[in-house]
Amino acid sequence: MASTSTAEHPVRSAAELETMRESGRVVALALQAVKAAAVPGVKLRDLDDIARTALHEAGAESSFFGYAPAWAPTPYKGVLCLSPNEVVVHGPPTGRRLADGDVLSIDFGAAVDGWHGDAAITVIAGTSTEEDRRLVAATEEALAAGVTAAVPGATLLDVATAVDAVARRHGFAHLPDHGGHGIGRAMHEAPFVPNQPLAGARDVRLEAGHTIAIEPMLLLGSPEYRTARDGWSVVTRDRRRAAHFEHTVAVTDDGPVVLTAP
Repeated sequence: MASTSTAEHPVRSAAELETMRESGRVVALALQAVKAAAVPGVKLRDLDDIARTALHEAGAESSFFGYAPAWAPTPYKGVLCLSPNEVVVHGPPTGRRLADGDVLSIDFGAAVDGWHGDAAITVIAGTSTEEDRRLVAATEEALAAGVTAAVPGATLLDVATAVDAVARRHGFAHLPDHGGHGIGRAMHEAPFVPNQPLAGARDVRLEAGHTIAIEPMLLLGSPEYRTARDGWSVVTRDRRRAAHFEHTVAVTDDGPVVLTAP
């Protein structure tokens, strides 16, 4: 889930990072289980049940269930965001069945002892097209570039520039007004982590112990979007497809550490 939080950016202790690594492990394992089940014919609601089981078995809590930002009409009712095709992010789990060739963003957050991990992947159910494969691969590449830039002394402008360079090279648009976020005791904390160079991003400098979620969302077509009737789903206006990847990353003196790595 994307955020625009602007509060102070805290530095985490080694013990706190270890707990976040555990929440990240829960997220990674759940995403791998859901990915394996995301085949043509499966209901989105059934994928949500797989993630619920993973939370229960790990003794973790959902970061998403019951989330109630001011802009949402109702608290969120799933533990996954499942966003197919033209739905970019925040798609609730429903009875919809995946069709052959659907492009699906799977976004999941978990908390262990009150510390959160958040990650997303995009998969293609069944048959894929070259265009969809390019989109998914470019979005994952953009995430990797952003992670590589998240080192002590760098700014969020450096991270955004790295993500944006990949999008530009492949010719894909960003989802405007959305990006990553700080993460820790809450799923969404400061700072907002943009995917494009923005005014003010150069003013946020990363330090060892900072934890951020880097979250590129790339589109095949126009950057224009709308919110669907459910009040959650962010949908491209031209109905063209999107992809979405995310990792929770710790900034350390030894380089960026992906806490939600599989």
